[in-house]
Amino acid sequence: MSTDAFVTFSAEVTGFTEFDLHGTGQARSYYDTVVKVVGRQNLDDLLHRYFDEVTELLDEQKRAKQLDESVFDDPRLGAVAKNVIKLWYSGTWFDLSPEWTATYGIPGTEGTFTASPQAYAQGLLWFAVGTSPPGARAPGYGSWADPPRIPELPASPVPRSLQR
Repeated sequence: MSTDAFVTFSAEVTGFTEFDLHGTGQARSYYDTVVKVVGRQNLDDLLHRYFDEVTELLDEQKRAKQLDESVFDDPRLGAVAKNVIKLWYSGTWFDLSPEWTATYGIPGTEGTFTASPQAYAQGLLWFAVGTSPPGARAPGYGSWADPPRIPELPASPVPRSLQR
């Protein structure tokens, strides 16, 4: 599957639009990171499962439930999907469990690392809380005097797996 399919899935699970995700400049880097660590087959299986079993549902509650059941509750795909969310928000790929890597992964790709030099500054975390990343993007003189402005989130059901 393509980077665009990865971004479509990522938009669903992060709550940001595809436009926002492309705007970070990290889509290709994150796609390549996931492929490098879990392998193209595992990522393709995740994306196929998402497109085959989730995207046709229009009701948000049914869609969220199906996403949980089809993707997040799967021991192989769920671990990857959760890490994709963390990758977008923090710019960091977090080490998967040794058991996961031994069973499904690519030996030698273990570890936690920053996906690219720009990943920290482009993490969705900073956009979500309405502030600049400390030490990475100058917010402007005196901006520290006011608390961050946290934007309102749209009302939509949160998949059970994201509430854990």
